Amino acid sequence: MKHLFAAVSLLALAACSSEAPQDTTGDANRIAQNTIIVDGHIDVPYRLDAEWEDVSGTTAKGDFDYNRAVAGGLNAPFMSIYTPAQYDGTEKAKTHAEDMIAIVERMVAEAPTKFRIAKTVADVEQAFADGVIALPLGMENGSPILGDLENLDYFYERGIRYITLAHSKSNDISDSSYDVNRQWNGLSDFGQSVVQRMNELGILVDISHVSDDAFWQVMELAAVPPIASHSSARHFTPGFERNMSDDMIKALANKGGVIMINYGSAFLTEEANKYGPTMDEEYLKYLADNGLEDSTDLKDQYETEYRKTNPYPYATTDDVLDHIDHVVKLAGVDYVGIGSDYDGVGDSLPTGLKDVASYPMLVAGLAKRGYSEEDIKKILSGNILRVWRTVEAYAAAH
Repeated sequence: MKHLFAAVSLLALAACSSEAPQDTTGDANRIAQNTIIVDGHIDVPYRLDAEWEDVSGTTAKGDFDYNRAVAGGLNAPFMSIYTPAQYDGTEKAKTHAEDMIAIVERMVAEAPTKFRIAKTVADVEQAFADGVIALPLGMENGSPILGDLENLDYFYERGIRYITLAHSKSNDISDSSYDVNRQWNGLSDFGQSVVQRMNELGILVDISHVSDDAFWQVMELAAVPPIASHSSARHFTPGFERNMSDDMIKALANKGGVIMINYGSAFLTEEANKYGPTMDEEYLKYLADNGLEDSTDLKDQYETEYRKTNPYPYATTDDVLDHIDHVVKLAGVDYVGIGSDYDGVGDSLPTGLKDVASYPMLVAGLAKRGYSEEDIKKILSGNILRVWRTVEAYAAAH
């Protein structure tokens, strides 16, 4: 089965790279298979919480399973320990995060020869040497800390190695890029303590999702490089605060950090970014013109018809490459990585990069754009592993 998936991946890659030299497909697959690939954000636990599937084989749903990961060369995906903002400020936030960790632990317990939780860079490297997929854990939304720094220590012991400070709402740590409520104008006093304690413990500070003010405060406060685990360049989506501005990208690089490019089409192109808001505006106009009241069923029905006449404008592999190029031009090749958001962005993934079997396609695209094998390896994992080592070293000294 492993070889079957690899063959399918190669055929797909060849079909999409007809203009490349004959050996590009083989080179891309070789690099993908022989290099640690770290993806900064994959939402497998939340997907499995909604409906359990055995991802140690092949699944009919989702963007990730073992066979597709093997075909794509993915061997160190950060499992997102995601907590919805609706649980912020409640005990449910912590218990939900524990449930998400338990799902990853179950994945490992049921397939220990295929999956292994990784808590250090050394763990990732050993898993790669052993032919096992490493599963480091990243907490998306810091609300499970529940205003208590001791919970940072607790989750560190459970394996959490980065924390996205907020998600879709302002919480007790940080304001969110998605929330008009800016109760802290950046970080709260507690949030500043969280950043400092994360540095001391060896947990990477993730600035994806936070407001711009919070980002700049993290830049001033952090003793070690932060990361953006799944963000893209705002240059291509003007006004979309969830992505990073050019000044922010340069500041993150100056701090030694890495921006890991999100694959969601709305993160990649202005057309896709505006698709949802435009549809919402058209729906409101439809209600007003017809004297109708909003309802879930009516909205679902409207959206189904809207999508038939206005197909979703999927981004492409080239759009992802454009974001990588943009970061490299701004800051250099040492400060960019991959944060696909597989299983987290729904049906919005770019053509050519629809699941975890597709990393060779990205590699081929990078090679075609003139990136050396050394630089491609930096993008695939070298950059984020450098940051993680730096964070580990600082924690060991403090």
